[in-house]
Amino acid sequence: MLQQVHGHSSGSDAQSRASLRGDLQDFLGGEAPLHQLEDLTKVNPVTLETVLRCLQVRYMADIFYTNAGCTLVALNPFKPIPELYTPELMQEYHVAPQPQTLKPHIFTVGEQTYRNVKSLIEPVNQSIVVSGESGAGKTWTSRCLMKFYAVVAASPTSWESHRISERIEQRILNSNPVMEAFGNACTLRNNNSSRFGKFIQLQLNRAQQMTGAAVQTYLLEKTRVTCQASSERNFHIFYQICKGATKDERLQWHLPEDATFSWLPNSQRTLEEDCFEVTREAMLHLGIDTPTQNNIFKVLAGLLHLGNIQFATSEDEAQPCQLMNDAKFSVRTSAWLLQLPEDMLVKTLQIRTIRAGRQQQVFQKPCSQAECDTRRDCLAKVVYAQLFDWLVSVINSSIYVDCDSWTTFIGLLDVYGFESFPDNSLEQLCINYANEKLQQHFVSQYLKAQQEEYAVEGLEWSFVKYQDNQTCLDLIEGSPISICSLINEECRLNRPSSAAQLQTRIESALAGRPCLGPNKLSREPSFVVVHFAGPVRYHTAGLVEKNKDPVPPELTGLLQQSQDPLLMMLFPDNPKEKTQEEPSGQSRAPALTVMSKFKASLEQLLQVLHSTTPHYIRCIKPNSQGQPQTFLQEEVLNQLEACGLVETIHISAAGFPIRVSHQSFVERYELLRRLRPHTSSGLHGLYPSKGPFEQPLCAKEATLPAVLRDILYTLPASIGTVATPGDPAEATPAPLYCGRTKVFMTDSMLELLERGRARVLEQCARCIQCGWRRHQHRKQERQRRAAVLIQAAFRAWLTRKHLRRLHTAATIIKRAWLKWRIRMAFLASKELDGMEERPESQAPSPLSSLLPPAQTRLLGAIIRLWPLGLVLANSAVGVQGFQRKQVVYACLQLPSGSPNIQTLQQDQAGITSIRALPQGSIKFHCRKSPLRYADICPEPSTDSVTGFNQILLERHRPIHV
Repeated sequence: MLQQVHGHSSGSDAQSRASLRGDLQDFLGGEAPLHQLEDLTKVNPVTLETVLRCLQVRYMADIFYTNAGCTLVALNPFKPIPELYTPELMQEYHVAPQPQTLKPHIFTVGEQTYRNVKSLIEPVNQSIVVSGESGAGKTWTSRCLMKFYAVVAASPTSWESHRISERIEQRILNSNPVMEAFGNACTLRNNNSSRFGKFIQLQLNRAQQMTGAAVQTYLLEKTRVTCQASSERNFHIFYQICKGATKDERLQWHLPEDATFSWLPNSQRTLEEDCFEVTREAMLHLGIDTPTQNNIFKVLAGLLHLGNIQFATSEDEAQPCQLMNDAKFSVRTSAWLLQLPEDMLVKTLQIRTIRAGRQQQVFQKPCSQAECDTRRDCLAKVVYAQLFDWLVSVINSSIYVDCDSWTTFIGLLDVYGFESFPDNSLEQLCINYANEKLQQHFVSQYLKAQQEEYAVEGLEWSFVKYQDNQTCLDLIEGSPISICSLINEECRLNRPSSAAQLQTRIESALAGRPCLGPNKLSREPSFVVVHFAGPVRYHTAGLVEKNKDPVPPELTGLLQQSQDPLLMMLFPDNPKEKTQEEPSGQSRAPALTVMSKFKASLEQLLQVLHSTTPHYIRCIKPNSQGQPQTFLQEEVLNQLEACGLVETIHISAAGFPIRVSHQSFVERYELLRRLRPHTSSGLHGLYPSKGPFEQPLCAKEATLPAVLRDILYTLPASIGTVATPGDPAEATPAPLYCGRTKVFMTDSMLELLERGRARVLEQCARCIQCGWRRHQHRKQERQRRAAVLIQAAFRAWLTRKHLRRLHTAATIIKRAWLKWRIRMAFLASKELDGMEERPESQAPSPLSSLLPPAQTRLLGAIIRLWPLGLVLANSAVGVQGFQRKQVVYACLQLPSGSPNIQTLQQDQAGITSIRALPQGSIKFHCRKSPLRYADICPEPSTDSVTGFNQILLERHRPIHV
């Protein structure tokens, strides 16, 4: 198989292929790392063989997305993989700091475009071009991208805005099944092939929230309504109404289950797209109510019955062709469904009206059988085309917003893939012409323009040879003579067109053109165009008529007389249009042909693409049978060669994919000047002298702004600071080149710069945090000190208040105590003074006669020293109990026979006062005297004490004498 692959390599001889095969065997020896190569630019060497092998290994491992530099390669898995497109996975790619570090996915491209729109430096409109052959998965890719944008660009600010955003999101998503039902069909290569071009403009406001959308279509293949190739089908909507209609609807639309229609081939096949309920529900969400839907389906049923009208060949040319026997029912049914007069319908199809002369005389001429069939087909095509355009307008009106409510947009282009069938006509010529223009746009945008920009900026670049398709475009649309001009000229000539004559004119006028292939073996009139994807043979039969796309005025007049509400809206009876239909004389302007209209719309589309930042998704079909886990190298190789993928990988890997203007570079990376070293040796110190870039990394240093030079001086310090020590890829500096107006860099260099910028921002954030925290700490310290002072003052006030209260209370107590003490002293002195007036003889000592002399002398001493006697009386040890009592007797001078002595002798509880007997018992608890000699009996003395203030006696335990 490798030999077959090598056979497709151009510009290499057998020796180089042999040596390359040996290198490939070493490289491809281990299949395990191949599926881990998420970018084809990392394949070494970058050849068709290695790229093909890498894609095959990844496809067999169920990895269907691979980066190829600036392009995403998407392989069609041909099987449902729901876990690959879940809303959770969409959010994962949306919230990821660097989505490019995740696995390659269409969500990576979607998130990149969304973040580019949000960029504060250069917010530019974005566009995604989804290209590939028919059946490669372009429609599915576009559908998933719309779901992704509807999820991530929803407005969560308020309930009202969220409701509006949800409504727009739902309508954008619902536009897909409606447009696929009316614009897609089953072809030889794809069961859901888009038969029209579509450019969806998703509109975002300043907050990057989706506010609306707009849909623009290109070149609907309306001939499919009346003519289908073998093994192909009509548009999906016809099969949906025939299979999904209820019994009542079948009766209403005259669609019995056993009915057969000539315009509905292969109706026995059942596809996933034959889901009528999904289409009806989507139309309902778009604002098309049920009565309008029924009206649409009734008109489509009328077109199916119109296709069953067959005419018989007339033997007399002066007589119109008659209807076939089984066609009368179809005429009656079709006229009833379309609300047209039956007689007028038949007459319009059979007779042609001709206006001739300056007076515009009207002549009627019967049509031949072929002309009747052509007019019938034209009537069906014009009705279906108008219906499709009306549906697009309804979709746009449901999702349209004012221009003031959105600022940027993301364009999503889904166009036909390159087509080459056994029978190719005008439709395939226009489709392949569009693909040629898009391929040239891709080449000019990412290959030729990039190399030219390197040369303008002064970058020495080893130019990569790429396949330029300008010669093919010159053959198709060039001036003054091209295929388009010759076909349009045949349309303007008032003569019948001959297929052989058109072939002869093309071959003779364009002889010598490199892209006009040889056409010697064809039996039918045709010509060959060598496109970028391969040669295609176009048959000239019917080519001019299709390009004219004539709509006879009588057909338009017939449709204007319809009583059907939908047809009345699609074909209004406007008198102004009638006056402008057929200008007379030489002032008649040339009619616009299909190719002219398509070319004008294509040029308008390319202008929109040139004004945006494009992103490319290349869809690859692994096999033409639609089988999963089947990778046919021949077919994939042809697609890789057709899309120029290898040239893209070469130039993306060897060049500088990141290009930033000086102003934008300075605005974003001026922060890196903070990392400027103290000593710099100039720009030559950026990188070592030996390496892949030996030329100077900048243009003339004097021409660079000073700020930019300072930033470039800081790059070695910033790179050395942010590089990971253990990463060998970052051990050597990443390449960067400063041109005359732009700065060129690789992805690795951009990553280093972003990490350095993040480091500077982190340092600035830390400085701001430190300053803020210092301010907060000082503020809190001042507040703490103020709080301490306030608390101290308050506590001092409380203490002073408390002390004043205590002082006042002490003063009152002291004053009351002094008053009581003075009063007691006064009473004691008064009583003692009364005791001193009595004669001493009148009060003989009652103890002198009772006690021995020694005790009498001791008692006298105690009486003279009454304080000591009081202490001895209260002492627990010392003199005997009887002596104590004697001391008490002597001190109180009580008679021996008085009742008070008896009370004391009886050891009654309480205290006896010298003033009066107590009314109740009074108990005093006295501690041991702290005096040193309080319990020692003093020597008796002759001195006597005649009075004392107050004596308190404490009850003691009884003393036995």
